[in-house]
Amino acid sequence: MDIDKIIQDAVKQVMSESRVSNDPISGNYDPSYAKYMDHTVLKPETTKETVKRFCDEAKEYKFASVCINPTHVSYAAEQLKGSGVKTCCVIGFPLGANTSFIKGLEAMEAVKNGADEVDMVINIGALKDKNYSLVYEDIKSVVENAHPQAIVKVIIETSALTDEEKVIACELTKRAGADFVKTSTGMGAGGATVEDVKLMKRTVGESMLVKASTGINDREITDKMLAAGAVRMGTSKGILIVKGEKPVTNMNEY
Repeated sequence: MDIDKIIQDAVKQVMSESRVSNDPISGNYDPSYAKYMDHTVLKPETTKETVKRFCDEAKEYKFASVCINPTHVSYAAEQLKGSGVKTCCVIGFPLGANTSFIKGLEAMEAVKNGADEVDMVINIGALKDKNYSLVYEDIKSVVENAHPQAIVKVIIETSALTDEEKVIACELTKRAGADFVKTSTGMGAGGATVEDVKLMKRTVGESMLVKASTGINDREITDKMLAAGAVRMGTSKGILIVKGEKPVTNMNEY
């Protein structure tokens, strides 16, 4: 028995495993949170270098997806290929005021370019006008152009709606065949709240999933959203949440 070689091999293996992440793992580190995170970078000034950094981080931490604007889909899909991290693209973002035809084309192109998931914004004004058939057809246009290659999450912008309108938006989303209903764009007057997530989950039941986005800045908030019924979080703070750390500022960043 070559005890020296056995020791050397054991040390090499342990040291190799310890270098998987460049970040020190504290007692608060919990990788189980990663599967809930859509690592999100949607600012208009986002560069390719920033997209690459988010993709690298998502691969390292094993986040559910990287959520980007349509112009970055091909690049992000190539960066994430084979990693198990999904490419997520926003549609009709952030106002939801494009026509249904354009949203459908946008979804079709996103899927063609490699999107595994699309997050569309509803026509908020039409909902408030009680033009429910338009809202339904708007969502259905994206669903028909994304399925079955990509799942569809529907952003209803809860901060702009009454509770009754939130319920109606969720019902229309469910009837149009989408996979998720989602709280916010990050560009509206407010973000996700526990009360809204509970209401949304109560409305869609087990037939759909709920994504909370905007203001998901730390693990305490994440835990509350999970308890309320959300299974995805749209946030740029996923790394801090996995590490159990607080952000330097408490901005409600997407």
